[in-house]
Amino acid sequence: MSSENRITAEFTIPPELSDRRLDQAAAELMPEHSRSRLQGWIRNGALTLNGKHCKPRDKVMLGDRMDLDAEPEVQVTWEAEAIELDVVYEDQHLLVINKPAGLVVHPAAGHADGTLVNALLNYAPEVENLPRAGIVHRLDKDTSGIMVVARSLIAHTSLVEQLQERTMGREYEAVVVGTMTGGATVDAPIGRHPTDRKKMAVVAAGKPAVTHYRLMERFAAHTHIRCKLESGRTHQIRVHMAHVRHPLVGDPAYGGRLRLPKGTTEELREELARFQRQALHARQLTLEHPETGAILTWETPLPADMVQLIAALRKHAAELENSEF
Repeated sequence: MSSENRITAEFTIPPELSDRRLDQAAAELMPEHSRSRLQGWIRNGALTLNGKHCKPRDKVMLGDRMDLDAEPEVQVTWEAEAIELDVVYEDQHLLVINKPAGLVVHPAAGHADGTLVNALLNYAPEVENLPRAGIVHRLDKDTSGIMVVARSLIAHTSLVEQLQERTMGREYEAVVVGTMTGGATVDAPIGRHPTDRKKMAVVAAGKPAVTHYRLMERFAAHTHIRCKLESGRTHQIRVHMAHVRHPLVGDPAYGGRLRLPKGTTEELREELARFQRQALHARQLTLEHPETGAILTWETPLPADMVQLIAALRKHAAELENSEF
């Protein structure tokens, strides 16, 4: 169990864990904690066996008593900031938010403050005791939409496992350049770009990455699609769509120069030029609740800028169609 000031637990070693290493048995009995955290607690005496200070590799036997009495460790040192959050759902384990485009998730060089983490430390101060302040997956700065944040160690461990086992469902909406003929799957490994280290690319030695997409609406020279991820690589949808020659509208890294199709009206030209971020929104998130096991799903509507972009594309397509009659 965890209290505000201490993390405590007490176990009796069951038959199936007899003759295992202490750190292995502890990991089986307390899966909400990482192996490295448990090993640290064993070494500093916070986690004892039969009341004695032991080593991680020491063996446990049937009936041994394992006790934990540890102080929560401050995992982050960033400052809390009163930044407004759009909270979709919250309980003692989870915080689900709708991230606006333009908000950086994690402090880094050039973004030491004004980030989602700074906002989280203000809204839910307990996340300072969690790795990366409870952040288990990220959205790019200029991608909007739904994100889940862990508020407890139990939730952090569960969410990381769900991501690793690909059981967390994530769906996105995007607007891409070009008229697609149908949905498909992009199965292409992603790694660091061979010459531009700030970008990702489809590379033979990259990590496996799979994106499924289906059409929602076709316009004169653009397509509104829905994407479902099997993996979660950096910039995955942006890289995969550019790889199949349908980059996201407004993507500064992978979209290339602004391409205007024949018959583009001045109104649409201005709308496309004004859209200065990748047209990508994390629409839906499905996961298993870390405590109850219930399957939960949340959705967030498209933000105003994408609604406006789609409306302009739809209007242009209708005008073109009417002009042909």
